[in-house]
Amino acid sequence: MRISTDFSIAIAGAGLSGLCLAQYLMRAGIDVHVYERDQSPFIRQQGYRIILDRYGLEALRESLPRPLYRLALATGDEPGGRLRFTDSRLRDAFTITFKDEPDATRQVDRATLRSILMTGLDGRVHYGRAAAGVDGGGPTGLRLRFADGTSVPADVVVGADGVGSALRAQLMPDADPAGTTMAGVYGRSPLLQRGGSVIPDALRTSGVLSIADRPGRAFFFTSMRFGERPRQAFARVAPGSYAPTDDDYVMWGMLMRQREVPAAARGDLLALRDLAVRMSADFHPLIRRLVATAELDTTVLNPFATGRRPQQWAVPRATLMGDAVHVMPPFGAQGGNTALRDAALLGRRIADAKASGMPVEEAIAEYQDEMVPYAFRAVDTAAALMRRLTGDAAAPHWVLTRVLPRLHRVTVPES
Repeated sequence: MRISTDFSIAIAGAGLSGLCLAQYLMRAGIDVHVYERDQSPFIRQQGYRIILDRYGLEALRESLPRPLYRLALATGDEPGGRLRFTDSRLRDAFTITFKDEPDATRQVDRATLRSILMTGLDGRVHYGRAAAGVDGGGPTGLRLRFADGTSVPADVVVGADGVGSALRAQLMPDADPAGTTMAGVYGRSPLLQRGGSVIPDALRTSGVLSIADRPGRAFFFTSMRFGERPRQAFARVAPGSYAPTDDDYVMWGMLMRQREVPAAARGDLLALRDLAVRMSADFHPLIRRLVATAELDTTVLNPFATGRRPQQWAVPRATLMGDAVHVMPPFGAQGGNTALRDAALLGRRIADAKASGMPVEEAIAEYQDEMVPYAFRAVDTAAALMRRLTGDAAAPHWVLTRVLPRLHRVTVPES
């Protein structure tokens, strides 16, 4: 594909949405560069397994070259599965079953997907470039300004720099995210331990949200089993690309009130792991085992927040995607899918405008008008689900933890 250099896009942030948009624009022949504040691609933990729904899968199918899309599917886990809601002893309350269709859902490792999205962007992803603001806006175009005082010119600037976006206050000045009362300590543990799977067969294809006896505390876990080993698949499809992990694992999250997180645990991995150990003491032995065997350097703290609908966009040729606009609590598996949907939609609008001669400002406004309704439906849904499952309302919590589990058999024996 020949890249035209008379029109350029600068993207701040090399997460899933930023890289997906770059892939889309590259395929459309549009000059695009991505600027990432981290010093290297895998210097910090940016998530574990995610469930791609039909919107996420369609965005990847539309944005990636066909071999890379097939690589994402090949390394993913089997489609379908269940989300079980249980009490703290892993007794079922109720279960949601997902469609067992390859085009409907797919579980993927986030770091592996991110590596796939980087493939083919050689020389277009720049590290150690922390975005700080956007200058200009007249007929001469924009400049994406960095924290070190340097800048780059661009016809369009896209902020995909996450919940802590440095561009949001300027581009979307009335819509800083709102804090919540909840936070999560997240970790990753080996799936294979002592010669076998730590997850029993009854839960092989399930995610589990185990709700504690006391309101405001829960534990989520699910396994990530690669369909094809990433290193083998990368060598076959994308030689030279980096497969960040090759081992099946269990991702988990200990959910709690933010006030329960001591200051010492906010910057210390050992203190964070110890907090998760204490908080899981009253849960099923399987949950305690997952926390005890976690890989220390993959443990992270995530205070939950909810995005707020923007009422104005301050720079016509600049916009935002993903968590920079619509961060949401991790309930409902919609955050990553919504970010990928943003990327494909914005890429389509920009490419169509470039092909038709439509002013790019109009294309960006169309993207924003379409994105805000679906994105904030997802925000509202995730926030409502978080309140129902972790809130202080006595009756729903009593039904979830006392009534429904007594109607089911024990899902996982304790011995």
